[in-house]
Amino acid sequence: MLKQLRIDRSAPPPEESGKGRWIGLAIALVAIAGIGAWFLFGRGTTWVVATAVAQPVTPTAAAGSSVLDASGYVTARRQATVSAKVTGRVAEVHIEEGQRVEEGEVLARLDPIDAQAQLDQAQTQLEAARAQLAEHKVQLARAERDLKRQQELVERKLTSQQLSENAATDVATLKARITAQERQIAVAQSGVEMARVYLENTVVKAPFAGVITVKAAQPGEIVSPMSAGGGFTRTGIGTIVDMNSLEIEVDVNEAYIGRVQPGQPVESTLNAYPDWKIPGKVIAIIPTADRGKATVKVRIGMDVKDPRIVPDMGARVAFLGEARPVGEAAPKPLPGVLVPSEAIRTVGDATLAYVVKDGRLEERKVTVGQALASSRQVLSGISLGDRVALALPAEAKAGDKVEIQAQ
Repeated sequence: MLKQLRIDRSAPPPEESGKGRWIGLAIALVAIAGIGAWFLFGRGTTWVVATAVAQPVTPTAAAGSSVLDASGYVTARRQATVSAKVTGRVAEVHIEEGQRVEEGEVLARLDPIDAQAQLDQAQTQLEAARAQLAEHKVQLARAERDLKRQQELVERKLTSQQLSENAATDVATLKARITAQERQIAVAQSGVEMARVYLENTVVKAPFAGVITVKAAQPGEIVSPMSAGGGFTRTGIGTIVDMNSLEIEVDVNEAYIGRVQPGQPVESTLNAYPDWKIPGKVIAIIPTADRGKATVKVRIGMDVKDPRIVPDMGARVAFLGEARPVGEAAPKPLPGVLVPSEAIRTVGDATLAYVVKDGRLEERKVTVGQALASSRQVLSGISLGDRVALALPAEAKAGDKVEIQAQ
């Protein structure tokens, strides 16, 4: 029995079954497929992209280049809502939107019946006062003759002194009445002048030359220089704008207002005409800040007068830098770096940029600052000299391989 339990080491090993061979082959194929898939897909898609190198942010630029951008609106420095100086019913309206008017041109007329009646009454009162004055003067002349006769009779002792004194009193009384009547005439003349002005004020005229932008009243409506409440009374005939006074008002972040100076050249672009560059300059920096928005208002003058420019148009203004005088030191860079705006991507609440490093995309969360022309200031997340990818496809992601597009 012990011989039967002894192991014969010289005997050949038993043959493997067919099932075991198939399992081993399957494992090898899966491993090869996995390695191939990793080489084909695991390394990510290869994108051909344009790139740019992050540059320092300088406070000024070469002559003619933008150092700051801001948005705003076209405004009219000279604009007025024209109203009648008196309350009355509109009889005629001679304006339409878009109509050009000259200074002093008649815009509308109110019903003049009441004003004319007041003028007629004032003139009648003036005529009555003048007639009364004439009567007093006639009475004074008679009284002076009586006084002279009484004085002669007193000298001849043909009448009493009392009669002479009574005649003198009559003369003095009539002179006082004449003085008072002359003052009454002056008052009546003022009344006539006031009534005449009231009548003239029923004619509404243009205070300056311009273009009608709003027609606010129609014949038959009641207009008044002040609101009467209730919505039944108009306070204006229309709005007139002096198109020669158009300018642009922009709000500049107070952190960058130091880059703006009066007289600084600018280049404006209207939202309605994005390809039209309008030269101009800074007229004034309003010396007050908006606490809520942390901005300062800046007035921009335009060198071009064109009918295409109308009030309330949206506009974007590029503040241009000027060349440094010879020998002046270059300005110190501002915080952060400058990259093209197309390098910045917003995903949800995150602001991202992609840096090309070792042939792959590296995602960076960035903090952006101000916009400078077609570039953007990046305060954190990108370092000076980093090469950023531009205009990436939406499906591009961190880790993807990239090839830098030839410039």
